[in-house]
Amino acid sequence: MERVRILKKERVFKDVFAIDRAVLKFRKHDGSWSPPVRQLCFERGDSVAALLLNRDSGRLVLVNQFRYPTYEKGPGWLTEVVAGGLDEDEMPEDAIVREVYEETGYRVEKLRPVSTFYVSPGGTSERVVLFYGEVDGEAAAGSSFGTGADEDTRVVEIEISELWESFLAGTLQDAKTIIALLWLMLDRAQPSQMPGRREVVPTSE
Repeated sequence: MERVRILKKERVFKDVFAIDRAVLKFRKHDGSWSPPVRQLCFERGDSVAALLLNRDSGRLVLVNQFRYPTYEKGPGWLTEVVAGGLDEDEMPEDAIVREVYEETGYRVEKLRPVSTFYVSPGGTSERVVLFYGEVDGEAAAGSSFGTGADEDTRVVEIEISELWESFLAGTLQDAKTIIALLWLMLDRAQPSQMPGRREVVPTSE
């Protein structure tokens, strides 16, 4: 059954990101059609993210970086899981392997898909493909990485219990990191009750 009728659609802004404006009707829950409504969609593509565990230290590997949109209403700098944009025609597994190396200097040894979710479905089409990954080697904590003038990431290695305390205290403010942490705590608490667990072997060098 037809559920949406797009009456008009146009791109009204194009820079690093894009904004589309549409006039549409959608099928309501009672089966009737809504009147024409104007909707905006922030288009920035999809992203990948990974919660990383250093098997040698037993600590989680995160990054701290400047996030301008949080500056006026928050800390400006956020500690979060490794994340980055998914290029067109790029596999999510390849993208996160690349991002992990660029932002931390680590190469992923084990990779497991966790979830794919919308970050703010009322305004943007962006989805985050979230993974759990494992790395090993000497701690890179305190090292800085980045691929351009607008990217400066500092590696932070933190105990799982310490990150959990940060979440309980309300100082962990990045949504994808909170989702990843809650998944990890559930996975560790009930490993035998997690159906569909599977690993992905990284394909990138």
